Amino acid sequence: MASSPTAHNSDYNLYRLYLVTDSTPAILGDKDICDVVDRAIQGGVTIVQYRDKTSDTGVLVSTARKLHQVTQKHHVPLLINDRVDVALAVGCEGVHLGQDDMDIATARQILGPSKCIGISANNIQEAILACEQGADYLGIGTIFSTQTKKDTKSILGLAGLKQTLESLSEKGYEHIPTVCIGGLNASNITQVMSHGSSPKNPLNGVAVVSAIMAAHDPKAASMQLSNLITESHMQNRIQESCRAISKHTVLDLVPKVIKTVHENKPLSHNMTNLVVQNFAANVALAVGASPIMANYGLEAADLAKLGGALVINMGTVTPEGLDNYKVALKAYNTAKRPVVFDPVGAGATAVRRAAVKEVLCAGHIDVIKGNESEIKTVYGGKSDSESQRGVDSSSTLSHAEKVQLVRELAKRRKAVVVMTGKTDLVSDGSRTVAISNGHEYLGMITGTGCTLGTTISAMVAVCEARDNRLVAVVAGILLFEIAAETAARKSTVEGPGSFVPAFLDSLYQLRTAMAAGDASWLDQEKITLES
Repeated sequence: MASSPTAHNSDYNLYRLYLVTDSTPAILGDKDICDVVDRAIQGGVTIVQYRDKTSDTGVLVSTARKLHQVTQKHHVPLLINDRVDVALAVGCEGVHLGQDDMDIATARQILGPSKCIGISANNIQEAILACEQGADYLGIGTIFSTQTKKDTKSILGLAGLKQTLESLSEKGYEHIPTVCIGGLNASNITQVMSHGSSPKNPLNGVAVVSAIMAAHDPKAASMQLSNLITESHMQNRIQESCRAISKHTVLDLVPKVIKTVHENKPLSHNMTNLVVQNFAANVALAVGASPIMANYGLEAADLAKLGGALVINMGTVTPEGLDNYKVALKAYNTAKRPVVFDPVGAGATAVRRAAVKEVLCAGHIDVIKGNESEIKTVYGGKSDSESQRGVDSSSTLSHAEKVQLVRELAKRRKAVVVMTGKTDLVSDGSRTVAISNGHEYLGMITGTGCTLGTTISAMVAVCEARDNRLVAVVAGILLFEIAAETAARKSTVEGPGSFVPAFLDSLYQLRTAMAAGDASWLDQEKITLES
């Protein structure tokens, strides 16, 4: 007896490799359909749908019974496309219905509660309605154009697939199994599983037709597709586990990041204003990086090849400077090196607000760092006219609103977003960390915010994996702000003026202590994870 799909809706593997048959000569050729299905199941097919839109009822029932004998032998479910009467006659595991076929309620009444009823959905509305009406699983498509699907208006694409899955999750239907269909084969399945799936509602599997039915060796073709799907599932789970975070995980990784900076001395390429260049260079040296202050964009192509990170600090805005930022940003994007953007005073003037938009449109930013007013301006919308006096920030949002803002901006920009303040917030869109370290002297000295960007650049420069950049940013902030606290406690410090050299000394001392294996200064951390 084959497994019942309805009894195993939570089984991630049941819909993993879904075979839809095609009996037309152009696809099946002179092969025997039952032999093809038999060999396909041996290769890894996990569920079969018998689809034949041209044969009469007698042929459909006869062929379906033969196919059911094959699928039962391998304990694999058999579903019938469209024809509830054929499924009832054969006694197979269920049916798959299109949008123009019998409604779910009637099919359920005829087949009974134990049979599986799958529904085709080509858009979000159809998918949600099918779930509301009691579909056991969804066949989402068409993903790519196919020989049998010439209507390009119905092509969902990967973006449409992912959006549909996310919408189902938002409506609470992530428990409904999903497969996608349409033009899928060995050349694009990995892409579909990685870019079309949603972390909150992963795709269960893929449905294929000609990739197996037209194959010279159905078993080998199925095995190849099955392996690709398995590898994609494993990779997605690895990535998701990498994204999971705890305070223990953060504190375990922070020393490794700082030690790597110490050992590698990554380039910190700063495009910043003259007021803070000297201070930024000294901070970079103190944290273990190799600084270069180079505002000419044409130098960036060569500098980007040296394995460092770029800091675009919008302290001084001129047309020439803006052009240089954009040239450098493109160069670092081309070299696949991280970029930190500090939109200094972003909300102060219309010129600065326009400059922020130009930079954001010029390429990908990996880390966006700013105070509340600056982050509001970067986010845009109602805050396009956000008032800001100089580089200062006035707090108008509650803590929960700040968390939501950085999280949403990080999601939108696919970046790590840092909102500085009494409590700093760091988010990559799914994980958010609050840091309450630091000292009031940092707010009394010109350029400390800019040099925090320099510190962060050194940390992200040594983190190749994007999923690790959140922790790299947190490492930079902790080093910077605990060094400030340490410096302020020194007997030689009487105020902001004497604080600066003590701060540089503390950055150096904490970094070298960490490199030597002494992480005791991390006991001073004040971090919490936001839900």
